[in-house]
Amino acid sequence: MPIPTTPFGSTPLRLPRLGLGLAALGRPGYINLGHGEDLEANYEVAAMERRTHEMLGLAFDKGVRYFDAARSYGKAEDFLLSWLQEHPEKAAEVTVGSKWGYTYTAGWKVEAEEHEVKEHSLEVLERQWKLSKRLLPYLKLYQIHSATFRSGVLENTEVLNRLATLKAEGVAIGLSLSGADQQQVLARAMEVEIDGKRLFDAVQATFNILEPSAGRQLQDAAGRGMAVIIKEALANGRLTARHNDPAFTPKRLVLKRLADNHGVGIDALALAYVLRFPWAHLVLSGAARAEHLLSNLRAANVALSDGEVEELNRLAMPVEAYWEERSGLAWN
Repeated sequence: MPIPTTPFGSTPLRLPRLGLGLAALGRPGYINLGHGEDLEANYEVAAMERRTHEMLGLAFDKGVRYFDAARSYGKAEDFLLSWLQEHPEKAAEVTVGSKWGYTYTAGWKVEAEEHEVKEHSLEVLERQWKLSKRLLPYLKLYQIHSATFRSGVLENTEVLNRLATLKAEGVAIGLSLSGADQQQVLARAMEVEIDGKRLFDAVQATFNILEPSAGRQLQDAAGRGMAVIIKEALANGRLTARHNDPAFTPKRLVLKRLADNHGVGIDALALAYVLRFPWAHLVLSGAARAEHLLSNLRAANVALSDGEVEELNRLAMPVEAYWEERSGLAWN
């Protein structure tokens, strides 16, 4: 069954509801559970580029048309660009989103003092845009990476005006969110206007079975015409069979029972939960292995009942506890 499509907010785009994020494919180290195993500890640039190309090709063949990158995802933009250039017939059907604001600093190592450094300044925007714009004309969405109150980006007039210029040139403008105050940051972002028009066309936020707190604000954003992208729908691997923490066992048993009822893995169940919300226009898989991507995409064929959704709703964690646990995930 093909992946269903939906209008992408008030933009001219119409996209399949499942996309592929490249956070785990563009660099040796990431915080997903089992990331090192996924990459088979082969961190040679050429090998990782081949893997990324294979994943992009498989995703495309299975109906995925949106690919999500960022300047801080190591060589993700480079790998994506080389694939697009090698497959112009496929590239013509692809929509790319990328992000600016974090600089990759791990030096192609799994363990590093700092993996990425955030700075939401005009200088960083200009420097990173010069690199990201190589993805034009496929790059149709450019996002502030992890906008927060602390970074001050939503009050930075120089940055906001420059983003408005990019928007006038035909690139949709978005922001990604992270942390316990996603709702509040999104509410502020929805108020940002340049020349009387809302600046942000899209928002990318964390929303999953364990952390659904931003749901109401995301639904409101969608209702006002913003496109909504969901990241970390699998909670960085915590909503997969890999999460073997004994403290999680009661929840894992519920997930396994419901997944078995539908003949899919826990991962597909978790993605199907997010797809159940019509305001979630695009849900990202973060898979780095073919079998995981294929398993993820089975979510498109899972129809959860109201009773199952209610049961899954009861698995949510306290917001602060969720983000504290996430901050403790090891780069691997």
